[in-house]
Amino acid sequence: MGRIIAIANQKGGVGKTTTAINLSASLAEMGQRVLVIDADPQGNTTSGLGYEKDQLEYTLYELMIGECSVYDCTIENDFVDNLDIWPSNINLSGAEIELLNVENKEYILKNAVAEIRKNYDYIIIDCPPSLNMLTVNAMTTADTVLVPIQCEYYALEGLTQLMHTVNLVKERLNGELEIEGVVFTMYDARTNLSIEVVENVKENLDQNIYKTIIPRNVRLAEAPSYGVPINIYDPKSTGAESYRMLAEEVLNRQ
Repeated sequence: MGRIIAIANQKGGVGKTTTAINLSASLAEMGQRVLVIDADPQGNTTSGLGYEKDQLEYTLYELMIGECSVYDCTIENDFVDNLDIWPSNINLSGAEIELLNVENKEYILKNAVAEIRKNYDYIIIDCPPSLNMLTVNAMTTADTVLVPIQCEYYALEGLTQLMHTVNLVKERLNGELEIEGVVFTMYDARTNLSIEVVENVKENLDQNIYKTIIPRNVRLAEAPSYGVPINIYDPKSTGAESYRMLAEEVLNRQ
């Protein structure tokens, strides 16, 4: 049975999509069978893995509104073995309205994933940067929530709200849900601020914090524009090494 990790933070620009793409690719590189689900209507995980998001016939949107099957929606990645994706594009933003009166709408993604869960070791869900129905669907489906935190002054802002949402989902929809842990992103060792933020979060957050810290890295920022993960774009870069280390930690937390 695949382990399902939702990557969530309602703050935008914290490295959520970068983490979804590169953690998935690193796990696949290690021989794990991985499905990445792009649950963000911006579709950045989809384009970051090399797909023309507006040219796709079937996406997560069609799947959620019942217009295609899980198999129609699944695409194999051209660059990384063992890596599949359920893609998305801006159409997904309409799903919330269309599913407004649907019974048990919080479980649509969970029911879809149940059909193929046994085919994968890991299922990684990239959540939108807001606490909406898509995020709730992702958390209802997931075993754990991984929270990327950018090393900046307002890092802890909004985290309380996210924890509150996780607890609500656990209470009402998914009794098994846990916080996987926190991973620091965009770390710059040259600034005192990055160091202070890490210390501050460690002091104030009663959560598992991953030892791996993802640095600010030019190659990591460039990779999505080429439509490949960092371990293909520049396998020897510090960004690639960091995500391999994070994948190793995730594997060891079984």
